[in-house]
Amino acid sequence: MAENGNRPLDVLEASVGTTVTVHLKGGEVYEGTLAGYDQHMNLVVEEGEDTTIIRGDNVVSINP
Repeated sequence: MAENGNRPLDVLEASVGTTVTVHLKGGEVYEGTLAGYDQHMNLVVEEGEDTTIIRGDNVVSINP
């Protein structure tokens, strides 16, 4: 079992409100503030005045 704080959702929780870079399967890259997520690792990323919702199954990596 993973230690507390090392599970993917724990890392996302710690990253809410910070700038992240999200790489998707299709090669797209989004950089912005992680505004939220859900149990499926769907993400809400704010890029300036734009808000992007990203399906979790398209995410390759999330870098804080």
